[in-house]
Amino acid sequence: MPSVRPPRPPDRFDLLIAATGLSGGLLLYVLGLGSTPAADVPRWLALVALVVMSGAELLRRSAPLTGLAVGTAALTLDVCAGNLIANTGMYTDLIYAAVLYGPPAAYRLVPRAAEVVTVLGTLGALVLLRDPQALLLGIALGVVTITPAWTGVGVRVHRDEARAARLEAERMALLAEMDRRQAVVAERARMARELHDMVAGHLSAIAIHSSAALSLDEPAASREALGVIRENSVQGLAEMRRLIGLLREAAGADEPAATPTLEGLDALVEQARRAVPGDRFAFVLHDGRGPGALPAPVELAAYRIVQESLTNVVKHAAPGEVRVELTRDAAAGRPLTVRVTSALGERPVQRAPGAGAGVVGMRERVELLGGRLAAGPVDGGTVWEVRAELPVDEEARAS
Repeated sequence: MPSVRPPRPPDRFDLLIAATGLSGGLLLYVLGLGSTPAADVPRWLALVALVVMSGAELLRRSAPLTGLAVGTAALTLDVCAGNLIANTGMYTDLIYAAVLYGPPAAYRLVPRAAEVVTVLGTLGALVLLRDPQALLLGIALGVVTITPAWTGVGVRVHRDEARAARLEAERMALLAEMDRRQAVVAERARMARELHDMVAGHLSAIAIHSSAALSLDEPAASREALGVIRENSVQGLAEMRRLIGLLREAAGADEPAATPTLEGLDALVEQARRAVPGDRFAFVLHDGRGPGALPAPVELAAYRIVQESLTNVVKHAAPGEVRVELTRDAAAGRPLTVRVTSALGERPVQRAPGAGAGVVGMRERVELLGGRLAAGPVDGGTVWEVRAELPVDEEARAS
């Protein structure tokens, strides 16, 4: 069986109103300050109405419509037995509470009902008394019913508006917090890409040449390998310092950190050439960008794609030609195409550790610019190709 929820105990403020009304009504009754009874009924029934009205006040917050119905019956009995002003005062509070704490239907209907009762009561008084002074009864009835009802409407509207404003403020704060978290995640992803692209190539060269130095028992070859290791260590340290400078710039440093551009592709290819022992690879660079400057985000993405592709060539490619091509038909409004190809042997051997984060980082960079990236074997599986298309338009320039 479903559990029955016990009724909510009266609020302390409701208890205070009920106790004040009851004590005030008792004092008025003892002093004989009630009005003339409207019917031939015992005057002590006004005390019964007073007790019932005080009990109805205990329901003003937990069951406001029930309290109003009980209060209406008590007020009717009170008027018949000789009205106590305390009963009238508590009844106005019950009307106010019904509008303020009641359901939306009460919020809409109670003021209309008060207006109808006031009009009908005034007309009834005029018909029965046939005296213009009956209008005073209508005015008094309006003060008792219409005034508290519309006061409750005003307070409820203000309360609902304040609640809506508070909910809107909480929603905006939640959206701001979500935006902040997304910005933090995006910044961490950007830092991860930068860190991987800047350091992975140098670490790969260090790993390859250290393996060669350990496996070859030739002083000259070992000395050459150690020289390459030292060079890549120094360059990796410089790149790390540049990344730290970039982070300090984001934290409020005055001087911006330098951003790599495509003008450094020659040095990038030469660095990859020095990272491989012997002459296993023939590096070819074809720069067909054409005239005109590229947006900084496009240049950085293209540079990092070439850098990561050459890093993968050093780690995974079979001996042969490594070709780096940049093409763009500026007149036709075509995107910048970055293409890096290298040979694939029948059984490619991975000579240095890799977690596949490079391709993920390249794909993220391209997708952020609205471009496309393809990485995989072509020409029957004999060539590995990385091909990226980077849009060059006004939106890319503004990003």
